[in-house]
Amino acid sequence: MKRIAMIAALLAVCIPAAAQFGGIDLGKAFDIGKKAMKAQEATKELSQEDEIELGNALTASFLGAAPLHADANLQRYVNRVGRWVALHSDRPDLPWIFSVIDTETINAFAMPGGSVIVSSGLLKRLASESELAGVLAHEIAHVVKRHQVTAMQSSMKADFFKSIGTEVASDRIGGRGGVAGQMVKPFALDMAGNLIKDGFFLRPLDRSMEYEADQMAIVIATRSGYNPFGLVAALQMLAQYKGDADAASVFSTHPPAGERIGELEKFMPTVERYATQPELEGRFKQVVGAAK
Repeated sequence: MKRIAMIAALLAVCIPAAAQFGGIDLGKAFDIGKKAMKAQEATKELSQEDEIELGNALTASFLGAAPLHADANLQRYVNRVGRWVALHSDRPDLPWIFSVIDTETINAFAMPGGSVIVSSGLLKRLASESELAGVLAHEIAHVVKRHQVTAMQSSMKADFFKSIGTEVASDRIGGRGGVAGQMVKPFALDMAGNLIKDGFFLRPLDRSMEYEADQMAIVIATRSGYNPFGLVAALQMLAQYKGDADAASVFSTHPPAGERIGELEKFMPTVERYATQPELEGRFKQVVGAAK
């Protein structure tokens, strides 16, 4: 991107901005160079404060389209479990918050900065608190490793270079700023709205990120005192719903459950000695069952 800016600047010095070469306005090419530099700034490493701000904006946008479950006891319960598990992660000081949305769709999402959303449809199909802890730990692991931020920045960079080719070819940059102009804005409501609108959080993350989050989830849940096989049990449940309309969302945003179990089989022997830790089926069913 620095090279693009340098070339555009040199061209702008050597030739009047209004000159045309091959149908391309060199003054606009210079504008692209400036925007490239700004885009580079926009995709630099986010501070934790920026990450939290982005996550809050994304959560607000997401919850604007999906109603929260009305059962306050269920919300408190999921928050207690989630925050307890998050305390045993490598980023315990984030402002963690866990929300249950009222939908039969089976899925869970993590936003940058510590916001995790789980569907009531998924909760109804889990069998114990250790399974819930495993699912939440998977989403917590994504936040800990900043997987969404990495994927978002990669997507922004790719979209930016694509937009440069489109804008130059069609000679449409002018004074309106284009996609790059949007990218320069702070990571806040506008960016969050675009990510939600474009379905960013309905796209799958890289498989390696999902497998890493699964392994880290096992460790975090085990540290929290839960049976480490809770996540495995949840994945086994999901595998049974393959082809189910309610499960279409989770299969579109995650690798197949069978593949994830296969990857975990290589890792689980390291935590087998903790398999006697509790599953807490009774407490889970008491709260989730009452919310049905």
